[in-house]
Amino acid sequence: MNRTNATFWCKSILAVVTVLCAGAVLAEKMPETVNNKWVQDLRDGKIKIEGDHAAVQSLILGRNIPIPYDYIATLMRTPNAFGQGPACIVCHASTDPKKSYRGLNLSTCRGIKNGSTEAPVNPIFRPGEKASKSILGRRLRNNRMPLGVPFTASANPDSVKLVRDWIAEGAKNTEHFKNNVLPMFAKDNAFASHTPACTACHMSNQEPPSFHELDLSSYEGIMLGADSVAKGVANSTKVVIPGKPNESSILQHLIEDRMPPGIAPTEDRDHPNTLILLRWIEQGARCD
Repeated sequence: MNRTNATFWCKSILAVVTVLCAGAVLAEKMPETVNNKWVQDLRDGKIKIEGDHAAVQSLILGRNIPIPYDYIATLMRTPNAFGQGPACIVCHASTDPKKSYRGLNLSTCRGIKNGSTEAPVNPIFRPGEKASKSILGRRLRNNRMPLGVPFTASANPDSVKLVRDWIAEGAKNTEHFKNNVLPMFAKDNAFASHTPACTACHMSNQEPPSFHELDLSSYEGIMLGADSVAKGVANSTKVVIPGKPNESSILQHLIEDRMPPGIAPTEDRDHPNTLILLRWIEQGARCD
């Protein structure tokens, strides 16, 4: 290689190195904005977006983007926002129980945070806390049991009272439980007319055949709870909290209808808008 060519290649390599170094310095100085981070993750293959659910997960939930109340207000006013059904404020737009069910006003941020005003008065969530198990989270995600029971169907007050009282008294494996409470779970129409027995779907701690690995055929299965195989026995989802019937999901599922009214049990329980609403709550439910 002659001197001219050597000089040319040295200068070319020096130019490339200079550009690379300048790029590295520029990258270091690039502000750590949400957009810059997203672009870099996209280039690095850390983000894969396929459909609305993935977009919400990758762009909003995965980065904990602050959810503005304006979007929450839009959801409350929009039909089919959480699944097929009317807008929330059609039924819940006033603190006056004579005008709005449960005196629940979902038309304002303050109303959402205050919750129901008709006795028993209850907030429907606690800002900053896990929202999926809150009253609002349950009503948007949990189907009433037995699965498919019509929204208009009245719960059997006698059987529900048996379960409620048993839990309130400590949920013990007594003769009363064995003779009066446990048989209800294996009986058709026990908690609503024209419905199958609970054990038709929940008969062992294996899935399949038992949904959520929940066994309602024995005291041990009930107290073990759901998803004991998937999560491990120590982390299973407890469906009975002794002494606390209102906090026990087995009772909640028997008496609480999923919203919007009449929504099909096959509707996605983790609708993207539901996940956004729950994240807003966990972020503190800011009204600004």
